[in-house]
Amino acid sequence: MTKKIAVLGAGPMGLGVAYHLAKNGYKPIIFEADDRIGGMTACFDFNGLEIERFYHFHCTSDTELLNILDELQLLSKMQWKETKMGYWFNNEVQDWGNPLALIKFRGLSFLAKLRYGIFAFFSSKRTNWKTLENLDAVSWIKKWVGTEAYNITWKALFELKFHEYSANISAAWIWSRIRRIAKSRFNIFQEKLGYIEGGSKTLLDELSKSIITLGGEIHLQSPVSKIVIQNNRISGIEINSNFEPFDYVVSTVPVPFISKLIPNLSQNYANNFASINNIGVVCVIVKLKKSITKNFWLNINDPEMDIPGLVEYSNLMPMKETIVYVPFYLPGEHPKFADSDDAFISKVKKYIIKINPSISESDFIDVRASRYRFAQPICEPNFLSKIPKLDLGIKGLLVADTCYYYPEDRGISESLNFGKNLASIVKDD
Repeated sequence: MTKKIAVLGAGPMGLGVAYHLAKNGYKPIIFEADDRIGGMTACFDFNGLEIERFYHFHCTSDTELLNILDELQLLSKMQWKETKMGYWFNNEVQDWGNPLALIKFRGLSFLAKLRYGIFAFFSSKRTNWKTLENLDAVSWIKKWVGTEAYNITWKALFELKFHEYSANISAAWIWSRIRRIAKSRFNIFQEKLGYIEGGSKTLLDELSKSIITLGGEIHLQSPVSKIVIQNNRISGIEINSNFEPFDYVVSTVPVPFISKLIPNLSQNYANNFASINNIGVVCVIVKLKKSITKNFWLNINDPEMDIPGLVEYSNLMPMKETIVYVPFYLPGEHPKFADSDDAFISKVKKYIIKINPSISESDFIDVRASRYRFAQPICEPNFLSKIPKLDLGIKGLLVADTCYYYPEDRGISESLNFGKNLASIVKDD
């Protein structure tokens, strides 16, 4: 237990690593470039409301999250609620997300509805994802639901989230998203999602408190510039032009940074990391006097809107005002990613008023925009074979980010669980 361990990144995965190491008697030191913990779960002051910059929700299958909440005596803070999903199509909000909504949906033929229902049922029951690993999601979905249903219910979602990558997304990755939501239900007609009272901040604060109480440290605004390697093993890190020796380094920062952090990384691994593409996000968060719809998630298929949907978060977590997240997913190289916050905010206001014409400019209390360049790894068919080794062949080094728990999508519970696994590897080494 004398190992000196550095953890890079204070998102849920990094905090998970440090928490489990600290529980086992180690004294990990976290280095975080941001001025706050949390990564994509970090909170900000939204005109008097402490809330996350990017939305999160929880499902009944989020086992590791529930385990840690229990350990931290926060399980009573987890609240479950029936939520609804809708679809904006042909200039109207329609119900979506259950068999009755599918039957009533205006815009699909009877055959298309039947095929879609069969697809949803069998996807929710499937347990083996390996047979989907070499398939692209568009072909897989079209084979089940047909071109008509795909064009209406999926095409815009794929193209507005993945852009030029939309035809080359792993079917296994998409299936894991479908199944996670499908499993989190009261019954086939009622969706069941969860939120933590006080938001992710409740969990983040208690995790960081526990890490520090157990002897760990968290250093904010402390970007590591280099992971130093000598004789194929960890020597330490460089930070603020100073060298600090460490026996072990666990990196949880987005893998596109790894080649910069390890400039002498082998060409094979450098190419490996370079081949993993990522989508960025500009997420506009809105505080309103009125509710837009009754839905938590509203899918959108509208040629006048360049968003795949919006999340009315206050329809999950009760709040005084209406809170809405509107994500614009864009590759970092996309010209629109360089647009000003005001440009995105202006679009969002126009879209919200179109969906609910009873809302006017005076109903907007506050609007902000947050950006994250590496928000979503692009998981292609056979993605499992693209993921580099955790240790990169370097003694005392572990490297991972959200793409490492493929085919699961990025999420707090998945990050905490992977962090726990990384801590176990360090402990057993």
